[in-house]
Amino acid sequence: MSTKLNIKKGDTVKVIAGDSKGKQGKVLEVDVEKQQAIVEGVNLVSKHTKPNAKNAQGGIVKQEANIHISNLMVVDNSGKPTRVGRKPDPKSNKSVRYSKKSGEVIK
Repeated sequence: MSTKLNIKKGDTVKVIAGDSKGKQGKVLEVDVEKQQAIVEGVNLVSKHTKPNAKNAQGGIVKQEANIHISNLMVVDNSGKPTRVGRKPDPKSNKSVRYSKKSGEVIK
């Protein structure tokens, strides 16, 4: 069962719950099946890596881990977190996302 999510790749989001609460970042990847996203600079974990061709040194690498969609809120063009709604676009008749706080369309 695939549902429409309010968050897309490239959106700026704010974390509203968890260890990274209050941080903002850009969505790098969205997993629709698991309803999780990877956000730049948020939910960093330490990963132990063996030396390989890409990383000759090996060692401990900090990288972003998944975070559940319910813990994220889209930041609109004014820079404030907002709820997201959907409405038909008057020009193309396709569904567009809009900010429930300001009423403007989210790109």
